[in-house]
Amino acid sequence: MKWLWGIMAVLILLLQVRLWTGENSLIQAWDLHEQIEQQKEINAGLEARNAELFAEVNNLGDGSRAIEERARVNLGMVREDETFFLVVDP
Repeated sequence: MKWLWGIMAVLILLLQVRLWTGENSLIQAWDLHEQIEQQKEINAGLEARNAELFAEVNNLGDGSRAIEERARVNLGMVREDETFFLVVDP
């Protein structure tokens, strides 16, 4: 009877070792959970960026005001009836 208890104790010990250190162990599961959380944060940032880009594309496609604003800001566009002033810092 004592040998049966000994065998059972050894089997439980082997199962515990596999649970903590083997393939598909709890440590690997925790690491994967952390990687999933990090990837979710990255994906949320990318989704926000995509939403901004989508809104900008829609804005550019909707009318000439958005295109004009973009040209004024990025290219320094000035209409014919406007006067351009360049302010230089001393």
